[in-house]
Parts: sequence; structure tokens; C-alpha cells
Amino acid sequence: MSKRDYYEVLGVAKTASDGELKAAFRKLAMVHHPDRNPGDKEAEIKFKEVNEAYQCLSDGQKRAAYDRFGHAAFSQGGGGGPGFGNEFGDFMSDIFENFFGDGRGAPGGGRGRGGGAPGRERGADLRYNLEISLEEAFSGKTETIRIPTSIACEACSGSGAKAGSKPRTCPTCGGYGRVRAAQGFFAIERTCPNCHGRGEVVDDPCTACSGAGRVNRERTLSINVPAGVDDGLRIRLAGEGESGLRGGPSGDLYVFLSIKPHPFFQRDGADLFCRVPISMVTAALSGEITVPVIDGSQTQVRIPAGTQTAKQFRIKGKGMPVLRSREVGDLYIQVSVETPQNLTKRQRELLQEFDQSASDENHPESAGFFSKVRDFFVSGSART
Repeated sequence: MSKRDYYEVLGVAKTASDGELKAAFRKLAMVHHPDRNPGDKEAEIKFKEVNEAYQCLSDGQKRAAYDRFGHAAFSQGGGGGPGFGNEFGDFMSDIFENFFGDGRGAPGGGRGRGGGAPGRERGADLRYNLEISLEEAFSGKTETIRIPTSIACEACSGSGAKAGSKPRTCPTCGGYGRVRAAQGFFAIERTCPNCHGRGEVVDDPCTACSGAGRVNRERTLSINVPAGVDDGLRIRLAGEGESGLRGGPSGDLYVFLSIKPHPFFQRDGADLFCRVPISMVTAALSGEITVPVIDGSQTQVRIPAGTQTAKQFRIKGKGMPVLRSREVGDLYIQVSVETPQNLTKRQRELLQEFDQSASDENHPESAGFFSKVRDFFVSGSART
């Protein structure tokens, strides 16, 4: 029986580019693959014919020989028939992934996410968002939380089998969770269709968990929040996530911390900042103010005469503790001089008397500024 023209087999013109050859091959190989056509001998023959045609035409030297001599170029020792090189294997690997998924790590694989025995899948990780106050971040705390999760079924001890019975090794895959099928030149490994990658089959499933080996429950956990935690910190509780399937390891629980805004303090690392308004008289004549501290106490701050707005006073060691350290940050008090409002007639008169008697020495900053402004315009006028 004479062979069909390779270009005709692939359905492309003789001027087809490498990309067109590749696209035609992939399309036809997927259509005629034996796994898509079980028991169809004609499909198997066409599949091999497509392979042979592509292997010849995808090789530059073989294609040139074929274009010149046809099939005769590979008969009677004329260079050998088209082989099955690495490139072909790469293409077939792509096709197999389209058919079956990636057997090395795809969902449904026999070994689960955490590795180990077939069917014993690691439980999912869980996330819990916990909001605490700045005071709690300062001192640390123990928080009790409730989370919905999956736990191992007590009735079957997580096996999925009814009490008095147990799962048996899958007879199809021998407990491996995957099976191999030979197709001509290829050996294809797939998830076992009988046990779905578990490696075991349950003939009499547990009625409490329907054979899953775990049930949904709400768990109560105690979390230790250490002193000095910062906003966005993540605490990992190993093994406190969802229970694994059929005896697999449990996942982890991740607690993400957020800190509520504070009415007085703003935080920058281990340091705290507090804005405190003071009266104009205190700022001018000096005095003492009482300010809060994050530990719940109070402290006195001496305000010197002539204090201006935005002046900062540092109180050492009154900030936040540094996580897992003996170091402590500082507290910075930033004052803001408050202009008096709702003045009485007498108060206005007193301020006007002061203003009339005031000199540049009483307001050095404003006097210096306006002096520079005057110099600026004078020099500008001189240039013009």
C-alpha cells in the first residue's frame, strides 16, 4: 500500500511554515489520539501517520530530501525513516497535559499537596483577621477566637470507612493512586479512575462524614499575641487549619493582625507621637502639662517660655516595646499653641494693649520674616 503525501496527511501546502506545520500536527494528533478513540484501529493508524508526516517535515534536512525525492528518500537505506526525536516528545507532552492535566502536581493526583501516601491529602490553610487596640499591642494579650473549619471525623477516626470496617487497597492501581496505559510507543500515566487518586477504596462509607473522613465544625482556639506586634503582622499556628483527607496532615492557620486607630497616639515603629494643644499663655509664660502614656499612666511635661507650635518634647522609654526584644521606643509630645476664641471685651482690650506695647523682640520669627519681605521688594524695585 503506497503512503499518502505527507503534506496531504497534515492538510497543509508545500509552502507551509514551521508554525503552520506545528499547528496542523497538534490539531490532528489530538483528534486521532488513541486515548480519545479507545478501540478504534483506524484512529490509531491515522495517529501514527500524522506522527510520521510531522517528524519528516519538521526536520529541515528531511523535509528538503522529501521535497526532492518523495518517500523514496527514506527507503532502501536512503537516510532512514522519520524518527521520534526530543521535539516530538515535547509536543506530545503538551498534548498529554491537555488531555489529562499535569500528572506531577495536578488536582486529583494520588499523592496530594503535602506528598506522602496516596490519597492522604493535606488540609487547606485558613486565614483569620484579628483586630486589636494599640494598648493590647503594647502589653500583649491572649485572644480566644472561633473559626469554622473541617476536623477529622470522630466516628471513623478520619478513615472514611464505617466503624468496624476499613478502606482496602485499590485493586486497579495497587494503592499507588495512578495507572499506566501503553499506547504504541508511549506509556501514559493517569489518575486511577477507580479510587480517583486515593490509593484506597471504601466499600462501606462512614455515615457521619459520608466517607470524606472529616466533618465541618466550629473550633475555639486560644491565640497568644506578643507585646510589640505591629499592624499587618501574621501569626502562623501550625496544624490548626483544616484537617487532611483520609488521615492526611492538617493545614495551618494564619492570623493577620490589624491595629485600631488610637484617639491620642500615632505610631511609627516603636515610637509614639501625641499632639497636645496648649494655651497661648502657657506657651508664652511657661508651665507644665499632663500628658497620657500608652501604659495607662500619666506624665508631666515642662513647657518653657516662648514655646512655638510644632515644638517636640521627647519622653524616653515611654513608647512601644520592640517585638521579641527588651528595647522600648520613645514618646514624642508635639505641642500646638491654641489661639484664644470667644474673647470678652476686657480680654480684647488687654490683648490690644499688649500688641501696642510689643516689640520685634516679642515676635522674632514674624519680625524676621517681614523684614526679609521688605528687603526683597526694595531690592526688586532697585533693579527695575
